[in-house]
Amino acid sequence: MPHLSHPILTCAQAKAWEAKLLRDEVAEWNAMQHAGRAVANALLDDAREIGGLDAGARLLVLAGKGHNGGDALLAAATLLANLPGATADVVCAFGVDALRPLARRALDTLRATAGARMHELDAPALKREFASYDACLDGVFGFQFRPPIDDATAELLAWVNTHPRLRLRAAVDLPSGLGEEANGATIFRADFTYCTGIVKSTVIAPANAAFVGRPRYLDLGFFAGVAGVSEPAKPAREPTTGAANRVLISSLVRPLGALRPAQSDKRTYGHLLVVGGSRHYPGAVLMTVQAALRSGVGLLTACVPASLVPEYAAKFPEAMWVGFTESADGGLSPAAVDLIGEKASRATALAIGPGLGAAPETLEAAAAILRNTPDSLPLLLDADALRAEVVHAAVGKRLVLTPHAGEWQRLGGSAGLRPASEHSHTGETVAVLKGSPTRITSSAALQPALEDIQRGLKHRATPEIDAIAYYSFFGGPVLARGGSGDLLAGLIGGLLAQAPNDLLLAAACGVVWHGLAADLLARDKGQVAVQTTQLLDYLQPALHCTDHEDT
Repeated sequence: MPHLSHPILTCAQAKAWEAKLLRDEVAEWNAMQHAGRAVANALLDDAREIGGLDAGARLLVLAGKGHNGGDALLAAATLLANLPGATADVVCAFGVDALRPLARRALDTLRATAGARMHELDAPALKREFASYDACLDGVFGFQFRPPIDDATAELLAWVNTHPRLRLRAAVDLPSGLGEEANGATIFRADFTYCTGIVKSTVIAPANAAFVGRPRYLDLGFFAGVAGVSEPAKPAREPTTGAANRVLISSLVRPLGALRPAQSDKRTYGHLLVVGGSRHYPGAVLMTVQAALRSGVGLLTACVPASLVPEYAAKFPEAMWVGFTESADGGLSPAAVDLIGEKASRATALAIGPGLGAAPETLEAAAAILRNTPDSLPLLLDADALRAEVVHAAVGKRLVLTPHAGEWQRLGGSAGLRPASEHSHTGETVAVLKGSPTRITSSAALQPALEDIQRGLKHRATPEIDAIAYYSFFGGPVLARGGSGDLLAGLIGGLLAQAPNDLLLAAACGVVWHGLAADLLARDKGQVAVQTTQLLDYLQPALHCTDHEDT
């Protein structure tokens, strides 16, 4: 999916790419203005999760010497232009005289925009005033930062990190003090990190998560040409870096919101079979079915315990509900295998696991179902199906796995996945490793791990090499509640049924769509007082907000 994602580069690679693309001061200034607007717009959107920035908001801006400081100052200018009663306290960490030409130009722009609504302070004055702030923009150090950090700046960052009356902290590009070299120095702790133009690999390193907060990718056109260079903008080829990681962009889901062909019917859009549910966990499969019904799939058959069918069919008659013979504890029993096999023969994708339960006979039946499915049928394994004995039965088939961290560890997986050898199993596998951020990895990295599971081994943790991982920066803590994964399974399952020949695309589309809807839900209703299924009402709006999200 190269055209639907952009590379994540090391700081050195990013420096080389920017030097090639931004070849004169005009191009650099235009890129800085674009970055400032993008940061301001993203901050306004993200602040809505805590009630938004009102017209009288008070901002704190920390600026360094270079482009990062200029980005932060221009973002503040845009914010003050949009919030007519807002004010900004600006701290140039190394003094105004130290500003480089474009950063100084950005400060002059902010002065002209803000007038008396802007106050320039030094660090001691900032500490003495001890004011409350609605948001802080960190632009002290950029991605070219090299340790050590000086004592005065470290004290400033530490003071801001512990300020008790600061509602939102946002880093421009990278949190100040965070570089590729580990140094243990004071680092700005961001709630959001706005990656401007290029996502640097430092952002996705698990060890940096506490400083990065929630990363957001602000696409400035660095991989599609940038207006304002000295010659007419041209599409830019991506750097040939062998980058193993990529960031997904929201335009991935744009086709889902387009007009469908007039000459189509329900058979045009696939047939998903969902298998799940038990007497002890009746809700999970219902949420999976609800999400699948919103995915655009043409037909949906849901196989659940027979005792649940009357209630579920009354709630969601759009699905074809099929009751299977229940085990003694109300779950899937081996007696249901043939029935589900017959239903699978008519489907274009099968999703199994939500609410299934972990009774031995249930897992035995799930494994038998997977062994009996045609190799061509794509399979989504979620929740209770993500157990070694079930996955063992599906090795060699076309799989999408959707584990959270605990489920992945239960399978024997690890953060570092070995690349496939030329003798790896031929079955295609995609894993959606749910988290913050979510990572999607294809069979190139996962087949050896699955083969270890097949042999009953714990997978060995070794460095990931030559394996592409796709990261989604959409979504956030509003998803940290029961049922979010069940909705994601339904979305991916429905998309898989519609595009059974592209497992990676279906998985990535489902993750991005789910995340975009979660962002809209949190901005509209907040992070706390919501129900999981409210996300469903934001799926359609999410398909029509993608142009704004990428800029």
